[in-house]
Amino acid sequence: MRFLNLTPHPIVVVGGPTIPPSGTVARCATVSRSAGEHQGVALVRATFGEVVDLPDPEEGVLLVVSALVRAAVPHRGDVASPGDLVRDGSGAVIGCRNLVVN
Repeated sequence: MRFLNLTPHPIVVVGGPTIPPSGTVARCATVSRSAGEHQGVALVRATFGEVVDLPDPEEGVLLVVSALVRAAVPHRGDVASPGDLVRDGSGAVIGCRNLVVN
């Protein structure tokens, strides 16, 4: 099976491959509505809509996407997102231990 990374950054799987970005990013459309302000900062309510730039299923291809995109397409068995994140001493994500599939 081949991986196709539809995120904007490399996916580093600890003890496994680093999956380079493909150049296409699958995302959930977002609609933001004003929710007022607090101490001069605008507040919005965001709702997520349809997934954009997610290719049709292809035999032998596992699409690596964000957890949000994966959750938005529970019927798709060909999508995965990084799971069990690994962080450095300052808390920055440096990789994952596995991929979560639907």
